[in-house]
Parts: sequence; C-alpha cells; structure tokens
Amino acid sequence: MAACGLDFGTSNTTLGVPTGQGPVLAALEDGRDTVPSAVFYDRAGHPRIGRAAVRAYVEGEDGRLMRALKSVLGTALLDESTAVGRRRIPFRAVIGDFIATVKARAEAERKAELTQVVMGRPVFFVDEDPAGNARAQEALEEIARGAGFADVTFQFEPIAAALDYEQQVGHEELALIADIGGGTSDFSIVRLGPDRRRLPDRAGDILANDGVRIGGTDFDRQLSLGVVMPLLGYRTPMKQPGRDVPSAYYFDLATWSAINRLYTPKTVREIIEVRRDAAEPARLERLIKVIEEQRGHTLAIATEGAKIALAEEGEARLDLQEVEAGLEAALDRDGLESHTATLAERIARRVDVCLQQAGVPAERIDAVFLTGGSTRLAHVRAAILACLPAARVVEGDTFGSVGTGLALEAARRFA
Repeated sequence: MAACGLDFGTSNTTLGVPTGQGPVLAALEDGRDTVPSAVFYDRAGHPRIGRAAVRAYVEGEDGRLMRALKSVLGTALLDESTAVGRRRIPFRAVIGDFIATVKARAEAERKAELTQVVMGRPVFFVDEDPAGNARAQEALEEIARGAGFADVTFQFEPIAAALDYEQQVGHEELALIADIGGGTSDFSIVRLGPDRRRLPDRAGDILANDGVRIGGTDFDRQLSLGVVMPLLGYRTPMKQPGRDVPSAYYFDLATWSAINRLYTPKTVREIIEVRRDAAEPARLERLIKVIEEQRGHTLAIATEGAKIALAEEGEARLDLQEVEAGLEAALDRDGLESHTATLAERIARRVDVCLQQAGVPAERIDAVFLTGGSTRLAHVRAAILACLPAARVVEGDTFGSVGTGLALEAARRFA
C-alpha cells in the first residue's frame, strides 16, 4: 500500500512516488517518465496507450486513436462515446483505461500497490463555470477510483510545481508559478522558503490562484486553422457569391478531442454535397480523403510537430504527403506568432489577475518559475515575463515538475 502523485495532463502524463530519498517519477513507457496522454483501441477494443498508441495509428493499424483526453472533463463530450469496431466506448471509460494502465505500470516499476493518490488539477477545468469545475473534479475522482485508487485527493497543478521549485530555494521568497500545459495555463503566487516547507499547513502561503483554459492544443488548433485547413477548403468560396464552405468540419478537424466525431458516413455524404457547389472542389477532395481514411490525427500530429520545431529551431516544413503527393507548407516563427498572438496575450493577462488577487505589485515578485511544454514558445514566455520584468526567471522540469510536486504533497497528506 503506497501513495503517489498523478499529473494526468492534456498532452503528457507523469506519476511521482515519495521515497526516503525524495520524490521519484516512475518509468511509464520505454524507460521514460512521461507518457503521452493518448489511447488507441484496435478493432477488438483492446487499448494501448502513449507512444505505442500513436505509433499504431501512424502505421495504419485499423482502430481508433484518441488524444487530449483531459480536455473533455467539464464538457458534455465526457458523457458521449466513440465507435470502435462494432461497439461504442464511453469517454469516461477511455480515461479510465488510460489511468488504470499508468497506475499498473508504476506499480510494476515500483513493486508496490498504489492505493492513495494526489491528482493534479488545473485552477479551472472550465472558465467562469464553478458548477462545471466541480463536475469535472467529481468525474475525475470517480474515474480514478474506478481505476483502483482507494483514496483520491486533489492539488492545483501550479501549487504542485511550486512545491517542486521550493526544494531548491535557499531563502524565503515570493514566486509566481506559471504552468503552461497542453490544455490550460495556470498561475499561482506562493510564499516559499526552507523553513516554510516544514509547515503542516501551507494554505496561508498561497496568495493567489488563477488560470485560463488555453494551452498547447489551442496553439495547435490555431496553427492548423491558419495553415493546414485552408489547403482542405477552409474559408474558400462557394459558387454562389457571398458564401464560404461551411467551417464546422474544419474546427472539429483542428481540435484534438473532436476529430473522431467526423469519422462517419453521414459527414462524408455532407461534404460530397458541399463539394458540388464549391468554387475550389479539389480542396474539398482533400478533406473527403482525410475523413474517409481517418487521417485527421495525422494532420494534428504533423501540426503539433511543426509547432515544436518552430519553438526550437525557428522554422519548419509541414509534410502533408499523406493527403496529396507533394503537398506541404513552409512555416516560420513569425507565422506561428501571427496565428496565435491573441492566445499568448490572453494567457499573460492572468498574471495581472494573480497580482491583484495577491495584493502585491509586480516588483515584489522575486522569481518566475516556468513549467509546462508551452513555456517553450518564445512569444508566450515573452508575454508572461513582460508582466514581471524585475523577477528572476527559473526553468522547471518542463514535463516533470508537477508530478514531482504532487509526490511531495502525497508524502505530506498520506504519511
């Protein structure tokens, strides 16, 4: 019987376990301590998770891939199901299969049964909807219990990241924790220090919590709508003057959690009808092929890869060979920023909200601790840091800080 901290993320998941030498992240796939939050069901309904799930899809195995699973929490989609072969699997069960597999892998690696868990949660699952947030946490708790955890508690993800950062703090300071993940951007202002981490109750050290439901998958979506979807007919005209091709198909195709709903004969029939009256029918042919061959996730994976390349190298080439021979799109960092500037600005505005909540001026913040994959985007970082120009910038473990902090919290709560 043991405790753990589970960071079930929109894009990636980690699980931390307290030990006598400090928290350790369990190896969850191929010796790595992160596992992509993805599930692939073959036609018989057998699940695979993580990189193996993505690989099965990319290699053309017959089945159904789902990613960004966390984003359905707090939405009506959680109570829907998706078709896999001749059966339908509820999204609750999909998340349950994923969490149960992560739990089993961590137990095998640590050689201990994990019955107690502190789960990370965003400040807001759903913006400006307290009832929706409560339902999302209740649903996640129910799913975690169904996966085999007997005791389930929660901690805000930026607070967990703060606990990880505090392990390296040598004196008392006021820090803003920025956790910019795949589905949400969360901020906390926390009083930290070597003496404070021994306190049994840290509630008084948390001065502010705020967040917004914007994360890496939203940047993928805007990049897809700006660069990829126009090649498939998005915002192209119909033959009838003053009308464009209906946009709903493209919004679903650019949204990780909505892609599967397009894979129906009814959708294909509708788009064939649209193609007849489209001014550029060849682009609609590409859209039909993507949906008929269930290659929507291929486009999403390519777009996400281009975004990461742009963040790291400044330029990228989107290879769309599977849609049409020779089809590609060249991208640079300026293009990424032009398509997603509004998202970066909306994220940064939450810093000012946190400062107001805490009742402290920007110059009082000693350090900004950055964690989460989307902090790698230069314009996102710049927008956040511009709010706190005097603060010291501290780089966290991009994907592991929250899981490590949750393990520290699990040690405290379940000691």
